[in-house]
Amino acid sequence: MHDWTHFNDQGHARMVDVSDKKETIRTARAQSSIHVSEAVYQKMTRGEVEKGDVLSVAQVAGIMAAKKTSEIIPMCHPLPLTGVNITFQWRTEAPEYELFIRATVKTRGQTGVEMEALTAASVSALTVYDMCKAIDRKMTIGSTFLLEKNGGKSGPYKRDSDDRDDQ
Repeated sequence: MHDWTHFNDQGHARMVDVSDKKETIRTARAQSSIHVSEAVYQKMTRGEVEKGDVLSVAQVAGIMAAKKTSEIIPMCHPLPLTGVNITFQWRTEAPEYELFIRATVKTRGQTGVEMEALTAASVSALTVYDMCKAIDRKMTIGSTFLLEKNGGKSGPYKRDSDDRDDQ
């Protein structure tokens, strides 16, 4: 039988017991993106989207998503997050308009915050889509991936710059 951490000896799903793991400061950064049309870009940057300030709402949605990750990802532990930050950066090379979303999540605990960072970045991108879909439904949410993580027994991880050219 495999030594899979999320299955019990009967082969059924279980949440991993982290009670013996050392408590450390843990951080994770993840990225997602959304490709938008020029019309969406112009309305967003001019504050003309009818539903409101898209980036502010997406920022709050990402923070809320990080806090609720354990409620939607079955094997995630509920964590007392000590910090969540969502940042945005545009790449505008007409006719391409892409918004990069980065989520940084931090805790002091016995398990990492990678899933919280990935969830925050993803939900921020989904929120941009939701708020702008009346302008253009052809928006495309791009790749979502872990940029780096620190803390814990497995040590640090940093994605090689060669893995993506759009970091």
